[in-house]
Amino acid sequence: MMKHRYNRRPVWMAALLLIVMLIAAGCGQKADSAAETSQPQATEQAAAQNAGSTQAPDSSSDEVRTIKHVMGETQITGTPVRVVSLYQGANDASAAFGIKPVGIVESWLQKPVYEYLRAELGDVQQIGTETQPNLEEIYKLKPDVIFANKTRHEAIYDQLSQIAPTVMTDLVYDWKGTVKLMGEVMNQQDKSDKLLADWDNRVADFKQKMGDKLPIEATITNFREDHARIFYMGYAGGILKELGFTRPPGHDADVWGVQLTSKENIPDMNADVIFNFNSGNDEAAVQKLFSDWTSHPLWKNLDAVRNNQVYQVDEVSWNMAGGIISANQMLDSLYKMFNLPQ
Repeated sequence: MMKHRYNRRPVWMAALLLIVMLIAAGCGQKADSAAETSQPQATEQAAAQNAGSTQAPDSSSDEVRTIKHVMGETQITGTPVRVVSLYQGANDASAAFGIKPVGIVESWLQKPVYEYLRAELGDVQQIGTETQPNLEEIYKLKPDVIFANKTRHEAIYDQLSQIAPTVMTDLVYDWKGTVKLMGEVMNQQDKSDKLLADWDNRVADFKQKMGDKLPIEATITNFREDHARIFYMGYAGGILKELGFTRPPGHDADVWGVQLTSKENIPDMNADVIFNFNSGNDEAAVQKLFSDWTSHPLWKNLDAVRNNQVYQVDEVSWNMAGGIISANQMLDSLYKMFNLPQ
């Protein structure tokens, strides 16, 4: 009996050893499978970081935040890495935040990217224009978030939202709204607060140094191939108002401005100071109209002209770019015009 009992024990131990070996082998296979699955994901995330934002991803990457914007609410998970920008103000703000998008729209002038943004955005993929972004190319970029604008993209908001979480500002020239929205979406509220606080400090400094010269009545004029324009509010008009400039009577309507097709309307441009920029692809035609109008007696009788207070300004920073960097460039030019130290 004792001999029979000892003969069975090695069999039992061998079976147990076999089971342990099988379990260990299974665990090893599962570990290898997990490693094979996680490695491509890690590689893809690293590639996204290199191709997209320079900001490190949020440590709480599973956090879901609700972003309120002009089109409603959008759910954002963690901190977006792959950013797409569909208007110039967001292109500009991306550079101000140190974010490199994976896709941007073409600039209006100095195509495909404004000269002042080329160092940061010159090699970013183009995805069409503000008014006609390429939805197929946007889809291929697999963005984490799309910055768009109601003025340009309200009609395609649903399509954009099917591609990726999409947030919008209201007016295309609302550069402060763009800065605030980008700060919230990208988990960089401290950066947006600083950018806007720095701006407020510059505004206060400009007004203090201008002193009793303010308020100054100002008109923004624009000559084109077949007509002239007066800009009332909008981008540059809003900044001038913040800086202490005023508008002539009739120029304070809450609209972009007015088109002038007759030289008889030149007196409507009258102000203490005129800021002018010319626009158009046919430079010869633009220059001809500008020369015809500015050689007219009605032009020469304007207060700003008689007092040598007509300034030619940069079209990009004063009108086309619509961002916080260009706003500071516009302010830089005003410091120079009025001989103020910075």
